[in-house]
Amino acid sequence: MDRSIEIQTPFIKLDSLLKLADLAQSGGEAKMAVQSGMVSVNGEVCTQRGRKLRDGDVVCFLGKSVTVRQA
Repeated sequence: MDRSIEIQTPFIKLDSLLKLADLAQSGGEAKMAVQSGMVSVNGEVCTQRGRKLRDGDVVCFLGKSVTVRQA
């Protein structure tokens, strides 16, 4: 499943994107997924839940990918 999430700000934090894209049900679930190495950003595992994502970044989690798009 590939889709885009449009943001109105210059960046969005990784844990917030997981919740916004409905890939995580809560902030706690997003935190655990990121810290356990289950999330990749642009093809590399990312364990920083506060990582700033910008236009064009691609996040993958549980076989689903989401691309960040600047509005």
